[in-house]
Amino acid sequence: MTLTKKPMNGMKDILPAEMRIRDYLISMIKETYGSFGFTSIETPVVESLGNLMSKQGGDNEKLIFKVLKRGEKLHINEAETEEDLSDSGLRYDLTVPLVRFFSNNENELQRPFKALQIGPVFRADRPQRGRFREFYQCDIDIIGEPGNLAETELILATSTLLERIGFKGFTIKINDREILKSMAAYCGFRPEDYDKVFIILDKMDKIGLEGVVSEIENSGLGEHASKKTKELFEELKNSEMPLEMLESILADHIDKSVIENLKTIIRCAGNASGVYNLEFDPTLVRGMGYYTGPVFEIKIGDFGSSVGGGGRYDKMIEKFTGQDIPACGFSIGFERIITILLEQGYKVPDKKRIAYLIEKNMPADRLLEIISEAQEERKTGNEVSMVTMAKNKKFQKTRLEAEGVTGFKEFYINPIL
Repeated sequence: MTLTKKPMNGMKDILPAEMRIRDYLISMIKETYGSFGFTSIETPVVESLGNLMSKQGGDNEKLIFKVLKRGEKLHINEAETEEDLSDSGLRYDLTVPLVRFFSNNENELQRPFKALQIGPVFRADRPQRGRFREFYQCDIDIIGEPGNLAETELILATSTLLERIGFKGFTIKINDREILKSMAAYCGFRPEDYDKVFIILDKMDKIGLEGVVSEIENSGLGEHASKKTKELFEELKNSEMPLEMLESILADHIDKSVIENLKTIIRCAGNASGVYNLEFDPTLVRGMGYYTGPVFEIKIGDFGSSVGGGGRYDKMIEKFTGQDIPACGFSIGFERIITILLEQGYKVPDKKRIAYLIEKNMPADRLLEIISEAQEERKTGNEVSMVTMAKNKKFQKTRLEAEGVTGFKEFYINPIL
């Protein structure tokens, strides 16, 4: 077997300069979300295939890295199906593991339970800008809160984090799965076709209304329904108060409280300072099959895809425990935010980092003095890295500065007076 220096396709080595930004962002995430009462937990990266393939993860279930059975359980020569070879896989998100975690430990957890998870997930996806096969996700979830207080807190916590990082002018879009269903019913689609319609509708920002209508017709979902869809979304586009418009025309298809609930979230989680926008988007779907109510998504500038999203998934825990326990979560695209920060040349606003450049073969007595000086410097809150002085000192300093060093001090065996 040939050795290779490169990481596997879709995965990457992380150099110190990027790692410093990542570590700083994680510390800011924990501090910010902690101030909203979220508690850190951790779940295994390997989950049962039965959990991962429970028809709740949308297209992600097609992207699972499956793990071969181990030891005596693996009988390759006798295998007839894929199930004979694999019984577990790498997690593709943090929500399915969280639901299993809560179901397994609920007697030891308070309610509502406010969870914070940061960790790697894996998808056998096609790598592209800001998208990898191994990447970190950061989720906050509230389990056991049935009202819109959960959505409001999730949006406020996430927007507060993005503001602290330095983002301005970003948009959080919000919709409700019940509104989507009522629009589909109003347009004349059959309930069994709703998911197909939503998948097409989710492409609105890429292919436009004409493209959506054309794809609906070509999918055999009904010419009459496609025409009603076009009429409805043209009206919504021209309306200054789309929620009020839907409240009127969907009166026979939706409980009024659903739209009132969304209005409350927008009013309470909106930002009067104008740093971000919270707006209703009737085309927002979110791909996961487990969402049951409000859904939301973050857009930052001209970055091509969303940098975060989430929603309410009230029926998911019931599949594990038989109990109807409400749940809602918001995930930021950790890797995509890192990509944006790197492209912007982001610098961590942290403490002073000093490099002590020490001449080679420094006598022990003098080296002890230098070590003592470094220890005193560290007590003040600064970082000190001691390195042997290179022959090409200029190049050495350039490399250290690229890693975040902000100052230098040089030590010679025979100091120049």
